[in-house]
Amino acid sequence: MSLVGDNIEAGDASWSFSGKTVDTFEEHVKKSVPLYVEGHDLIVRLSDFFVKDDSICYEIGCSTGALTQKIAKRHAIKNAKFIGIDLEQDMIEKANELYVDENIEFVCDNVIEYEFPNFHSDLIMSYYTIQFIRPSERQKLINKIYDTLKWGGAFMLFEKVRAPDARFQDICTAVYNDYKLERGYTPDEIIHKSKSLKGVLEPFSSSANLDMLKRAGFVDVMNVMKYIPFEGFLCIK
Repeated sequence: MSLVGDNIEAGDASWSFSGKTVDTFEEHVKKSVPLYVEGHDLIVRLSDFFVKDDSICYEIGCSTGALTQKIAKRHAIKNAKFIGIDLEQDMIEKANELYVDENIEFVCDNVIEYEFPNFHSDLIMSYYTIQFIRPSERQKLINKIYDTLKWGGAFMLFEKVRAPDARFQDICTAVYNDYKLERGYTPDEIIHKSKSLKGVLEPFSSSANLDMLKRAGFVDVMNVMKYIPFEGFLCIK
């Protein structure tokens, strides 16, 4: 096990969102993902166009519940329901500890197996989560998301993406490593974090994500944020 930053330890190809990671997760991800907080704020603002008085809204991979809570707070005067789903029990316990609200529910479940009713939701969010799901299972999940949305509902997908070719990938990696160094991570921490994510974080390219969305049925898709390998899409059914 090696330090990967913010007192988090991980071994090769064994990054985990459970255990001690939960205690410093928000601090770690805010430092290591560019525009992390700004992306939250953008999603909150975009939600105004989709959340209604009787809406059911989901966050897939809610971790400690920060984004789910921000959306619920934004629409507190509405009789909407906000459900955060995460695979890690430790994350759900932390979310329930941090945020108590009658309009929020945090559920520990595998989203691949979770039963979403069809034509049920006005808004679904996935904030840097699907990149951690096995590539062979992602299309199935995107299909379920499309089926769950009502017509006019939105899916907000934020992902780390691969560059379109090797030259651009080298540029992205170099710029991102500089970004992390400037925020206080050591070269050893950056290397160990990269090694810990082998086989755990498997990004698609932008075009592969768009193809997956189109296969599910999404036609109206717009890029709403981009910072080198970090990208946000707004998809409307």
